[in-house]
Amino acid sequence: MECFSDQFMEFHPIHGRNVQLDQSGTQATRVESFANGVCFSKNSLKPGEIFLIEIEDKELGWCGHLRVGLTATDPINLEEVPEYSIPDLTDLGDSWVFAITRNHNKIIEEVNAEAGGQEAGEVALAGGRRLGRGEDEDGGEGNNSRPKTFFTDSHLHIDNFRIPRDKLVGRSRPGRFSHILDDLYKTNTLPPTARRSRIGVLYVPKGQELADMHIVINGEDMGASAKGIPTIQPLYAVVDVFAATKCVRIVQVEYGFCSLQTLCRKVIQKHIVHRMAIDWLELPEALKHYCKYE
Repeated sequence: MECFSDQFMEFHPIHGRNVQLDQSGTQATRVESFANGVCFSKNSLKPGEIFLIEIEDKELGWCGHLRVGLTATDPINLEEVPEYSIPDLTDLGDSWVFAITRNHNKIIEEVNAEAGGQEAGEVALAGGRRLGRGEDEDGGEGNNSRPKTFFTDSHLHIDNFRIPRDKLVGRSRPGRFSHILDDLYKTNTLPPTARRSRIGVLYVPKGQELADMHIVINGEDMGASAKGIPTIQPLYAVVDVFAATKCVRIVQVEYGFCSLQTLCRKVIQKHIVHRMAIDWLELPEALKHYCKYE
């Protein structure tokens, strides 16, 4: 099943006081400090619809990274945007947020079956107030025994939903070795917290007006980061531009037929050696930028 979405993804005009949005509403920059960077999607998400962002810029000197998740609270109803997504926003209830770390993002569902593992399972998976492994914890990397099948299919499959892979992995900055670096990115060697890393959040219905939240990092599903999320109320994406993460931008995902803009981009890319050659073409600068980065 594919989620056919026709909405243009934007950030909500209500956000943390240290956040500045660009004119398109698709890029969020934390202009000072390390906190008050909480952002929301402008519209609620549909089942299986991914809210995908790319890390545009980092800032040295801070501990911690991007945080993403879902909230059933309409941002317009907030008296004040919380300073932190974890724990301030999650402590308000009806919010499920995951702290992205450099290495430990996969969810190990087997912990529930282990003797004495119930407590750990409740923290990581159940309905959960604080989800994922914190920046200072030393958790395992998850079950890596499963064969890695990403990029062998044109779509990422999460339950019954299919998400086009072509937008799920970031690309290197245009430069002398772009064509080599792009291959490295496609093999998922890019750290989750690095520039150009792409991170998305979505929810998958599980019956009885409940759903699981999934985090996708560079084309790989990290598993159900939260389970039993009520879907009676609309769910909005949460993006906390926190600490070392300085700036993020939204990546638009096309589920059905490609737009005319995307078709033109693919034709241009098909007839060049690599992305640097786009600079040689007599095209508007905005179109060159779009062809090189998407």
